[in-house]
Amino acid sequence: MKIAVFGGDGIGPEVTAQAVRVLEALDLPGMELAEGDVGGAAYYKHGHPLPAATLDIARASDAVLFGAVGDFSCDHLERHLRPEQAILGLRSHLGLFANLRPATTFPGLEHMSGLKPEIARQIDLLIVRELNGDVYFGEKGTRVLDDGRRQGWDIMAYAEDEVRRIAHVAFRAAQGRAKAGQPGKLCSVDKANVLETSQLWRDVMIEVAADYPDVELTHMYVDNAAMQLVKSPGQFDVVVTGNLFGDILSDQASMCVGSIGLLASASLGERQTAFGTFGLYEPIHGSAPDIAGQGKANPMATILSAAMMLRHSFAREAEAARIERAVAQALADGVRGGDLGGSAGTAEIGDAVLERL
Repeated sequence: MKIAVFGGDGIGPEVTAQAVRVLEALDLPGMELAEGDVGGAAYYKHGHPLPAATLDIARASDAVLFGAVGDFSCDHLERHLRPEQAILGLRSHLGLFANLRPATTFPGLEHMSGLKPEIARQIDLLIVRELNGDVYFGEKGTRVLDDGRRQGWDIMAYAEDEVRRIAHVAFRAAQGRAKAGQPGKLCSVDKANVLETSQLWRDVMIEVAADYPDVELTHMYVDNAAMQLVKSPGQFDVVVTGNLFGDILSDQASMCVGSIGLLASASLGERQTAFGTFGLYEPIHGSAPDIAGQGKANPMATILSAAMMLRHSFAREAEAARIERAVAQALADGVRGGDLGGSAGTAEIGDAVLERL
């Protein structure tokens, strides 16, 4: 079981270290860890946010555990040298096109949400975000118009095969989450009333739905989806959407459950290993340079990302569930970081999860 560990910048190495402690405590047979540099740390050490050596480590692994990238001191660099290019590059080079972001309100944390507790209690959903297309990877640039004004432009584009493959991932996820005797629920979010890209997205989703008669497909415009996520989140089970909309909605969902420090994610592709589907696993929060090195960061999202890694890339459901129960029990027992109004530090939270594991 070869796992690449890329801590990255800011609090990334701190939270990743706690997830590694949890993995090592499971004493999994044949687990090998290999570390690599990414982000601003890699730029200052190697001159590039995603060095060739790091990419080689990722390609030789069965899964990647990723911390976070981002360093304000790199903001002056050309875009292709900025820390964020590390995660974008890994997604592109490794063919990771499907991002799974679960959002669930843990019992006892309803009051931490910005929503009323009775509404926050409803949240148990999965956002499936496409990762390799949209404006993030389309042509972009700046130009000067004839009248002298500067103009920035970004092209949003999807080919039908890109939509089709993420659709299959989302429909299968809806099947897997369906309650006994009930159809799966999938809501496709777009802006088909304005964007041609979204109209193609919706058309392909409807075509793929024919292969999944046991899943109920609905459609929602992204502005309405953002509103419904705070008004009535219980109506959603699996949500599938494009790169830009998915980035925004998944961060919104994180605050609806109380803290971005609790949300894990998995980025999957089509590559299969001897154990399962190759993937990259990371917390959805950023590098938080303002608290880096202070031991204040909540590592739970990274620990939960490690659980997702065991489930999707190594077919170890029992161990994944053990980690998730340990995290839930620690929260129920009042072990909370500053993001949840508590005072527990990074290592202290790690100790609490290990104790309950």
